[in-house]
Amino acid sequence: MIIYNIFSYMIKKNSLIPFLFFCVISVFAQNDTITEKKQEAKTDSLSKFDNFNKKAEAFFKVFPVPIYTRTPEAGNIFGLAKFNVLNLSKKDTISKPSKLSEVVSFSSNGRINASVATELVFKENKRVVVAYINYQKQPDYIFGIGNDVKREDKEEIQLERIKFFATYMFQVKKDFYVGFPINFAHYFNIKTEPDSFLITNNVTGVKGGTSVGAGLAAAFDTRENRYNPQQGAFISAYAVVQPKFLGSTFQYTLYQLDMRKYFNPWLKHVIALQATTSNTTGDTPFYELSMLGSDSQMRGYYKGAYRDNVLVDSQIEYRAPIWNIFGATGWIGTGRVASSYNDLSLNGWKLNYGAGLRIRVDTEHNTNLRIDYGFGPNGISGVYFAFAEAF
Repeated sequence: MIIYNIFSYMIKKNSLIPFLFFCVISVFAQNDTITEKKQEAKTDSLSKFDNFNKKAEAFFKVFPVPIYTRTPEAGNIFGLAKFNVLNLSKKDTISKPSKLSEVVSFSSNGRINASVATELVFKENKRVVVAYINYQKQPDYIFGIGNDVKREDKEEIQLERIKFFATYMFQVKKDFYVGFPINFAHYFNIKTEPDSFLITNNVTGVKGGTSVGAGLAAAFDTRENRYNPQQGAFISAYAVVQPKFLGSTFQYTLYQLDMRKYFNPWLKHVIALQATTSNTTGDTPFYELSMLGSDSQMRGYYKGAYRDNVLVDSQIEYRAPIWNIFGATGWIGTGRVASSYNDLSLNGWKLNYGAGLRIRVDTEHNTNLRIDYGFGPNGISGVYFAFAEAF
């Protein structure tokens, strides 16, 4: 009754509509305030995350980060890695960024590995130097030589290696390069079991040796980002001869072909394709044969467990953004080795598949930290922690 009398009075005084308008405005104003507070909280949270990212990126540019890798053969591998993408000259605004990376690692099975690798791009993309130097002291694992060897026949071989490889490339036409690779490798302190097949079969290289070589290289590159390609293509071909007159213990030739293609179907999603092959001819030591498996190809397979003169492999990878600096990948691939291309058949191809997490650590150059988990049949697996995409 009281409420009725109040409303009647307000109607008579023509003040009901202003009253209702005031109530509605109050409700909307209250809702807007709540929404603004939520947006401010969300923006503040995002701002804190972005600030943390900037600090993390600054850390990655100065300090090495811990890495971890694991394979059934090599065991747990711990180490430190440093990766920088940089522009060599502030005046050169055309050249693509260069790369400098270092890694040192130790495994639970006694492996020591130390490497420095670089890709230098300068003179407005007209000159490229790709090089690395590596020292390894490790137990190496080999199932045998050939594609049909068995994991049950795995042998452990102790060896040490120093290797230097460099290629100087110069542009002869837009996106097309030719160059001159040089190779030096010294294998020593090789130790095997007395009944090793390397000894009983007198396999080339069982006592170690030195390789010194030079050759020709060519490349076609339309990628806009060498370390996280979104589109374009890359093809490289190498032929490196290791003649005795240069100081090689054994005389042989290495041929390599690497073909990659990248598609950007929508937004920032990427489909990446790769096919590679390598072939060694001549008196090739067992430690320089074509080897299946690595942290970038046939991930999960221990590199060198399967080896022979010829290697053929391929993979397709899907790369997708998740949120902010995070992304994910999934891939499937196949490969095999053979004594020659004539011996390749439809049988014996090894299957490889896996997935990975990507974390952007360099926003300026759009470069990621990658963590990959690769698999194969019959318990084959491997965990990889590295910078830049696998290919």
